[in-house]
Amino acid sequence: MYSRMMKEGFVPERKAEHRSYKADLVVVGGGLSGACAAITAARAGIKVILVSDRPVLGGNASSEIRLWILGATSHMGNNNRWAREGGVVDEILVENTYRNPEGNPVIFDTVLLDKVVSEVNITLLLNTIVYKIEKASDSEISSVTGFCSQNSTTYELGAPLFCDASGDGIIGFLSGAAFRMGAESRGEFGEKFAPSKEYGELLGHSLYFYSKDTGKPVKFIPPAYALKDIKGIPRYRNFRAGEDGCRLWWIEYGGRLDTVHDTETIKWELWKIVYGVWDHIKNSGEFADAETLTLEWVGTIPGKRESRRFEGDYILRQQDVVEQREYEDAIAYGGWALDLHPADGVYSDQQGCMQYHSKGVYQIPYRSIYSRNISNLFLAGRIISATHVAFSSTRVMATCALTGQAAGMAAALCTRYGVKPRDLRSPRFMRRLQTELLRTGHYIPNLCWKDSADLLAEASLSASSELELLEIPSDGPLIGLDFPIAQMIPVDGGIPAIAVSLVAVADTRLEVELRISSKPFNHTPDVILEKQTFFLRKGDNNVTISFSAATEQRQYVFICFGKNEGVSVRGSNWRVSGLLSVTNSFNKAVSNYGRQEPEGDIGVDVFEFWCPQRRPKGHNIAMRFSPSVKCFSADKVANGVGRPVREPNAWVAAPGDKNPQLKMEWARTRRIIKVTIAFDTDFDHPMESSLLGHPENVMPFCVRNYRLRDDTGSIVYEKKDNYQSINEIEFPEPLLVKSLVLEVDHPSPHVPASVFAVRCYEIRADSF
Repeated sequence: MYSRMMKEGFVPERKAEHRSYKADLVVVGGGLSGACAAITAARAGIKVILVSDRPVLGGNASSEIRLWILGATSHMGNNNRWAREGGVVDEILVENTYRNPEGNPVIFDTVLLDKVVSEVNITLLLNTIVYKIEKASDSEISSVTGFCSQNSTTYELGAPLFCDASGDGIIGFLSGAAFRMGAESRGEFGEKFAPSKEYGELLGHSLYFYSKDTGKPVKFIPPAYALKDIKGIPRYRNFRAGEDGCRLWWIEYGGRLDTVHDTETIKWELWKIVYGVWDHIKNSGEFADAETLTLEWVGTIPGKRESRRFEGDYILRQQDVVEQREYEDAIAYGGWALDLHPADGVYSDQQGCMQYHSKGVYQIPYRSIYSRNISNLFLAGRIISATHVAFSSTRVMATCALTGQAAGMAAALCTRYGVKPRDLRSPRFMRRLQTELLRTGHYIPNLCWKDSADLLAEASLSASSELELLEIPSDGPLIGLDFPIAQMIPVDGGIPAIAVSLVAVADTRLEVELRISSKPFNHTPDVILEKQTFFLRKGDNNVTISFSAATEQRQYVFICFGKNEGVSVRGSNWRVSGLLSVTNSFNKAVSNYGRQEPEGDIGVDVFEFWCPQRRPKGHNIAMRFSPSVKCFSADKVANGVGRPVREPNAWVAAPGDKNPQLKMEWARTRRIIKVTIAFDTDFDHPMESSLLGHPENVMPFCVRNYRLRDDTGSIVYEKKDNYQSINEIEFPEPLLVKSLVLEVDHPSPHVPASVFAVRCYEIRADSF
């Protein structure tokens, strides 16, 4: 504050306020990928400057645009079971679901801002647009310059490492990094979904609106620039008065323009469309339910899908997605469909998108998240190194967040060891990078968390009880077989005899199949091992299913009941970590019509979709097993997976155990400074961040209350009302113990307590 009034006469020139900051890492772009990169790097112990040109964080997920966050789970509309992204983005989504189950995007802004400003190692600069860079050499950036319009200040930001998470790749572009824009030809990478010839058409931008029912008649007078004839939009009959927000993702435009430099032009066209659509809804007389609606909010900046993609040492391609190729330098994963849109967007007479799913999730290699010719530049978000076709899957925000997390941790390792991004490709550094990511709850498919610093590898494990699945109790609703339904059961070789209860409205027959996935780590039941037919009488039927087939390895089997609208199976209110029922129904939102059958050979698979229903539906099927299913033992907390894949990968206590305990014992006294516990927050639930809403604010499988006791029986840590996946407990002084006991309470009478992982360390979190 000035102590006196300022007076200043004419001067030939004035300059804006100038401030210089230095850090270990500068992250440009405050979307989900940039925020996750900054948080990850800061928690790993390095100084970070996070720069965003917007007043809030979140990018497309923010209240300015209001797109829900999605990734590999795809609205639960694909076969990627338990596939929600882990690590920082999981923490954010779980926190948002807890605080904001209604999906209010304004509340999501506060959740994300909270996470960033709580990190003391982050300097956050909002409303600051980077427009200039300085280079130490042709291949190395030394600083970036940005301007904040809100405080008329120019910032010069120096660092040895930079991460471009800006969406359009402003740092990569200004630094001269190699990039692509448009679609590669089919011949360049052998992608069958690519066009025969390369072209410059792109996925366009979208703009959303929200309406509100005022309870009284509301008039709407459109602005002069509103689109006059909405019937110029081929799909204009798809508009509904009650649909708003990102359900209207297909209000898209700009694919034939320069989606970087023509964004303002694109925005104006989208405004014309939105206000024309609302004029049509309010004033055409075709929507009686619109009389009391008012237009509550219209986006002021469009949500971008595609612009530049930068080249790393590896360019991800269609085959990586579809074939689920594995890489030694895997650091993230994706699972959204190959999702391409017509360049004409809302004006196209084609369908709004062409989505083709894979049978499971796929790995993203480290070589795709740094520039191949700017030596100190990481790439995060939708600009990573991928073809146009592969980008159509990697572009969604939860996947983008994983690449940001990986870049943030890689930057921390580069800082610690004094190396450049490309140097981390060496096996020694790569294993360290993967280990540090997995420590945070980050998940990398088919990579186990084997941590040399974890003391649990040297401990003997025992539990007060372990669930032996004799039955899924018959205490739930009847489930009609309007669609085929399957119960997923983890087995290791032989299939137990299964007794089920069925109700038929008339004498009929029912087909039952035993299916597995052709890849044991997938959950697409594309292999039929055996079929049986059962003749049912009108009324109650108790049937025992005995399959002679067996699996060759540990994996889930699908007990599939065929469609029969005259039959119901008895359901259960019991929910258990790693047990799930799925239906062969459809989800039009993600182009799931029960079966994927592409026209022609475009390099994608033909298969059926078997997907869960959202709670409060999605009941397990009541069953009795002989012999019991045994896969919930105490040693699962040390197997390095941390979520259901081939099996539940969890210790689950017996429901009748009044005080479930997991005991860890060592042969000698240990100095434990840190314990990490991973709980089940239902990785199958997508946790969309806005609009859609959720049935609970805490996942039903999550242990809410637990205690740690030392070898004297004293409580050394207690947590009540937990709702997060990863709990990190750091003790101010080392615990000198030969054993620790984790006591957990059952989440509810219908959900037995479960734990995915426990880790114990004699070093602190930032010790690497």
